[in-house]
Amino acid sequence: MAQDAHAIRQNTLAEIITAPPTADASLTTYISERRAQINAHLLSKGAVLFRGFAVSDSAKFREIVRELCGEPSRYTEGSSERRQLGDAVYTSTEFPAQQTISLHNELSYTLRWPRRLCFCCPEAPASGGQTPLANGRRILTSLPPDLVAEFEERQICYVRNLRSEDVPGLGLSWQAVWEGDSREVVEAYCAREQISFEWRDDDSLWTSQVRPATATHPETGEKVWFNQADQFHPSNLGDDVAADLLELLGPDALPLNATFGDGAPIPGEMLDVVRETSWSEATAFDWQVGDFLVIDNMLVAHGRMPFEGPRRVLVAMA
Repeated sequence: MAQDAHAIRQNTLAEIITAPPTADASLTTYISERRAQINAHLLSKGAVLFRGFAVSDSAKFREIVRELCGEPSRYTEGSSERRQLGDAVYTSTEFPAQQTISLHNELSYTLRWPRRLCFCCPEAPASGGQTPLANGRRILTSLPPDLVAEFEERQICYVRNLRSEDVPGLGLSWQAVWEGDSREVVEAYCAREQISFEWRDDDSLWTSQVRPATATHPETGEKVWFNQADQFHPSNLGDDVAADLLELLGPDALPLNATFGDGAPIPGEMLDVVRETSWSEATAFDWQVGDFLVIDNMLVAHGRMPFEGPRRVLVAMA
């Protein structure tokens, strides 16, 4: 579901903190001296943008993430293509520049999602490429109550068909998703995280997991819309692409799919309502080189707008 970048409101969500006018302004020091204030901003607004601190390389980014959030976590069970740059720092999702990445809460289909996401911008695009943010509390209250009730009652089943890295095909390999090539490690993980799985003859892997549609924030006690049903569902690709993919593979072999928890299909029209409601809450800012953004992954959904020119944004999860 493509969105016009000009239809997204300018930032009204992230708290913007600008560096003091000194040549040696250190964001690490700033955070250590104002940690309680920054945490309060995160719980209130859901996002904080630090501007003017010149965070433009992965080593400095990693240092600031550790100061603000602790050790970053790996992107285990991830669903998008990205490169690891070392010490759990990754490139942002490497989709083609002309594509919009839908609003989502990172890894919300897992049992152990990251509470915070950190981004920095070593290279800003010539135009576009914003990271839109949407308030999950407002998304929930803006959705039709009967739709929310049905999703809460029936839950969501996420189904994946993960190819082997040795076999060309669509979607991610299971080796990429688990950042390793041990079947035993994958099987132990699936057993621990309540994921049904089945190995295929071509070394591909089928997985299925049922998860809630909403979650309660452990600090604020607020309920939020917290799932990726619309992103996993084939309707997220657009009508023509979804129809071609279903004709080519059939519903049981899609790289990603989402159904209700009982296996019944989710009508695309319901997810269109979710997408439209989420985007109606979206705000954005233009990246500047050196920007550092932290979001509360439960309170705020994020995405990516199309862009022109080189764009480099790094991400860490904690």
